[in-house]
Amino acid sequence: MSQGTARLQCHFKDVSANFDNTVIHWYQQKENREPVRMLYISSGTTTVENNFQRNRYMVQNLSNQKICILIIKNIGPDDAATYYCAYWDSHYDRKQIYCHTLLILLCFVISFPPNTNTDKGNSKPENSEILQTKHKDQLLYVCLIENFYPEVIRVQWVDEANKEVTKNVIKGDVWKSTNDKYSVSTWLTLPGNTTNKNYYCKYDHESTTILKTHQ
Repeated sequence: MSQGTARLQCHFKDVSANFDNTVIHWYQQKENREPVRMLYISSGTTTVENNFQRNRYMVQNLSNQKICILIIKNIGPDDAATYYCAYWDSHYDRKQIYCHTLLILLCFVISFPPNTNTDKGNSKPENSEILQTKHKDQLLYVCLIENFYPEVIRVQWVDEANKEVTKNVIKGDVWKSTNDKYSVSTWLTLPGNTTNKNYYCKYDHESTTILKTHQ
């Protein structure tokens, strides 16, 4: 069963470089799974990953407005997920070392069918984990915390001394997931050679404090 077409619009207002030359990535994150890249667009050419049906996805760039639109055709139950648009912002730090920072612009949630459960109560997160991926010379950690209520939660990245890490951290917005509960994710980007240090995802929900580390 399908229900029309979804149009997800991402406004890259902070992109200072030539928008047509900006490589834009779209990610899909299904419940209880890590985010996976669906496709990317570079110099007007869209490349769809092998696990996705190429004929169902289209990308439109409105260069003068710095807007990228992802079009998903024939929406069905398998499309229920959170979608992220992102780009790699290249810059030099004080030591003139070339690095990349993944910037998450927006996230979109497609629900199928609408959720009608109103029996919420107080619920601690049903699942929390740290996912890791590597892109070129960068390590990307994603802390995913799922299905909690109420929606108020504090999430931090901390080092081995329990000191908060704020550099190269992207904090996503809380989104409604299943059974009228909520989920949240946060991203930490590190140099690829950062293997001798431990970093933790720390969250406070209600009266509970939890530290998670990558396994």
